[in-house]
Amino acid sequence: MNTDRRALLKLTAGLLLSPLARGQASFPEPPVLKSRDGLLQVRLKAAPTPVTVAGREARLWTYGGSFPGPTLRVRPGDTVRLELENLLPESTNLHWHGLPISPKVDDPFLEIPAKETWSYAFTVPRDLAGTFWYHPHLHGRVAPQLFAGLAGAIVVESPVDGIPELREAEEHLLVLKDLELASGRPAAHTPMDWINGKEGNLLLVNGASRPTLRASKATLRLRLLNASNARYYRLQLEGHPLYLIASDGGFLEEPYEVPELLLAPGERAEVLVRFQKEGAFRLLALPYDRGVHMMGGMERMGHGGMSMGTSQRPQTLLTLVAPPRPKPLPLPKALAKLPALSPNQARVTRRITFTEDMMAGKFFINGRTFDHLRVDFQGRAGDLEVWEVDNQGDMDHPFHLHTHPFQVLSVNGKPLPYRALKDVVNLKAKEVVRLLVPLRNLPGKTVFHCHIVEHEDRGMMGILEVS
Repeated sequence: MNTDRRALLKLTAGLLLSPLARGQASFPEPPVLKSRDGLLQVRLKAAPTPVTVAGREARLWTYGGSFPGPTLRVRPGDTVRLELENLLPESTNLHWHGLPISPKVDDPFLEIPAKETWSYAFTVPRDLAGTFWYHPHLHGRVAPQLFAGLAGAIVVESPVDGIPELREAEEHLLVLKDLELASGRPAAHTPMDWINGKEGNLLLVNGASRPTLRASKATLRLRLLNASNARYYRLQLEGHPLYLIASDGGFLEEPYEVPELLLAPGERAEVLVRFQKEGAFRLLALPYDRGVHMMGGMERMGHGGMSMGTSQRPQTLLTLVAPPRPKPLPLPKALAKLPALSPNQARVTRRITFTEDMMAGKFFINGRTFDHLRVDFQGRAGDLEVWEVDNQGDMDHPFHLHTHPFQVLSVNGKPLPYRALKDVVNLKAKEVVRLLVPLRNLPGKTVFHCHIVEHEDRGMMGILEVS
């Protein structure tokens, strides 16, 4: 590498703390790597790293030396050039989760050996905005690598961010991730972890346990990312509703008020919080039954976390402190206009079934486990398709499709109360979800799978090839 290029990489990959990351020391936010003049150029190291977690010294696997990894902040039309240097003791790769970019770049079949470097380059789509993320996607090793700490957020800014109701709000990123340590290192997977999906006993926000965020404004915009392997977050803010303004693929058409919000693994959301009074208010993770199983007879056991002693009661993720005499901003009247797609325009209807063999510890799509040599579905760029996803298992399974964002038509025959672009949708046991999938002009092989990543590693994944 020549001296000028090395200097540029050092400059652009420095930990650029934006105004969003400054503020209260008690509330950490990941360092921000922001594009300049239409370019984000970064050299990112994936490496074992000493960190402090919940007051304990630990050695995690990180991107760029931080836990979570640096936030990549870009604009539509920007060029991203990222060199991933693998300093891990095993092979890895990188998934640009939620970005509709070429599968030749976002390649889940790529393997970057230890001590090797791979260069990624792409242009951020001009119609894109929202909260996305990056994480490993090497089949068979996704779960251990993600649990060890390899994850970071991607923020794609939008002209909609400039409307007064959003521009004047105080923005924060919340990366929700659980962890379990054993002798200062991420705990190894047990046989039951591979069946249920691994959950940790530490619930962390931006790598911190129960931090406090002291707001300077009465309206907060929170970008939420569930970067956990298998944990669901059923979120509720004491004394306040949440106003959903964006989902996985970007803005809704207008804010939608919810008393609580469920985030499945891999899922993102953006919400507004409007303080009406002074005080401290806890953001809670409420109990959630996703249908995990116990050893022995493999009977179904509802609990929302690894530790049965604590999972049956709400757990504090974060405390928000309102400013003095708060006067919140009005809600935006309109956000984005989503394409009005109709299933009547669809050329193909596909059926995907999720099933499980708990005793064998295997997970299936349409009765088969993943085979990287087999193409499960073939589609044509530009076509509109309907996908019917049927969870015939006894556990929740969050469905994730790479490359091609979709709209949810219905859940068990009932339409959603709002339209949104998604790339992750949860299916409870015995639930059927109908999706409207416009295939982008992004030819190549991509994948769809359960985003409880242990299930993905154990076979619950298929291949879609678009020509």
